[in-house]
Amino acid sequence: MIATAAAADDVGISADTMSVTVQTVNGPVEIMRNQDTEARLGEPWVRTSRPCPNFCIQPMSPAPGVTTIGELEVLEFLQSSDAVLVDGRIRPQYEQGTIPGAISVPYTEAADRLGEFGCEIDFDGWICEAEVPAVVLFCNGPWCGQSPTAARRMIEAGFPAEKIYYYRGGMQSWNMLGLTVIPGAS
Repeated sequence: MIATAAAADDVGISADTMSVTVQTVNGPVEIMRNQDTEARLGEPWVRTSRPCPNFCIQPMSPAPGVTTIGELEVLEFLQSSDAVLVDGRIRPQYEQGTIPGAISVPYTEAADRLGEFGCEIDFDGWICEAEVPAVVLFCNGPWCGQSPTAARRMIEAGFPAEKIYYYRGGMQSWNMLGLTVIPGAS
């Protein structure tokens, strides 16, 4: 992880961080905010209203024991070797653009792919007793139920809730803040 200091007139991530470099499957990517102070959100991130269901506002915590986090915590997790950033959206959404360093585990597959997070399959499901990494889940934003559903399904399948972190702001907040987005790796 490399963090560079923010200059006085630059659009930084925080007062003392201009950018963070993270490893992705395609090599290092520098995450920073868009430097154009006239930049505006584009579709679909400017849409404020979608029919409920399926686009109901999600609770702050999708399940007991899950910790909700923001962008700075996501960046901290990206710099940790003990955490996995998981894009819980359907594959085409991931491929259109995701947070650098995220892997695709669509919410419909989350409970079936716990082996990728250190759990072991057994006759009755999954055993997640070994040291499993922290998993940071996100989807499209506060109105998207994909990552909350993934969290609940993972817990039901045996993954420890206290190892799940929910980035509720998701891609909508990430884009709103002008942070780096890359196409998801196939």
